[in-house]
Amino acid sequence: MQNNIAIRRKQRKLSQAALAQLTAVTRQTINAIENDKYDPSLSLAFKLAAVLETTVDELFDYGEVIK
Repeated sequence: MQNNIAIRRKQRKLSQAALAQLTAVTRQTINAIENDKYDPSLSLAFKLAAVLETTVDELFDYGEVIK
C-alpha cells in the first residue's frame, strides 16, 4: 500500500520526529510507513490523517489491495 505521508508532512514543514511525536509513535515507525515497509494500524492511519489535515483515503493508495 503506497502513501503520500512524506509529501503531506513536508508541506506542513514537519520532521519525521515531529510527526511521530504528534501521533505517539517512533520516528522509525514514520520512516517505515513512508518507505512502504510497514502498514499502520487503522487507528494510526486516522491519527496521521488528522495531523496531516486530510482523509485516510487521500493519504493512502490501496491499489491492488481492493481488487
